[in-house]
Amino acid sequence: MHDELRKAVCEANRQLHEQKLVIGSWGNVSGMDRSAGIIAIKPSGVAYDELTPDKMVLLDADGKIIAGTLKPSSDTPTHLELYRNFKAVGGICHTHSPNATAWAQACKEIPCFGTTHADQFYGAVPVTDSLTDEQIEGNYELNTGRVIVRRFAGLDPMQMQAVLVANHGPFTWGHSPAGAVESMAVLEQIAAMAFGTLTIEPGQKPIGRALLEKHYLRKHGKNAYYGQTRKRTDANTDAHGRKP
Repeated sequence: MHDELRKAVCEANRQLHEQKLVIGSWGNVSGMDRSAGIIAIKPSGVAYDELTPDKMVLLDADGKIIAGTLKPSSDTPTHLELYRNFKAVGGICHTHSPNATAWAQACKEIPCFGTTHADQFYGAVPVTDSLTDEQIEGNYELNTGRVIVRRFAGLDPMQMQAVLVANHGPFTWGHSPAGAVESMAVLEQIAAMAFGTLTIEPGQKPIGRALLEKHYLRKHGKNAYYGQTRKRTDANTDAHGRKP
């Protein structure tokens, strides 16, 4: 059942380990088949070198297990809340990668200091509000998703495919599980670069608007020209599979 989705999610999870974005069993990736309303996600607490496609847990959009013998990730309610609200998202990733998590623990957004950042993220990577005691003691994982959604009021999640959950860590997403992992890998790099920038020059200002827009839009805008021409996946995405 949904073998291709399970394979894609399994491979994306294994990439977290191969790209050194996780240690132990920390972190998780999910993927959603929008047409079927089915989500596949990493099982809770299983080491990455033990993952196989058949171990991925299949859920419906309400979180009911429809296939799999293992418990899904404890972060599943967060993933489900993001899928419910970010309609273009087809893959979600969560890690505790050290550089991005340091910014999350400091409750600071990551400023866009240069073009490396602007190539992937359209401005500063946002940080959420801290969860209240009531939110933590209640449905914690669902409330984590809710604070992310609230932070994105007025933002396009496909132009900013990352967030820092205050005191916690990063979540990223994309059109696919692989895309979510790519966003996480870039986020970890730009988090390290931003820290290095402020170490060298504590008063450094963010990139100017003109250069931010040039670099982001030449890759992801409706007139994108970076890279080779690719066949459009549908009428609402650009040559790179992104919403213009």
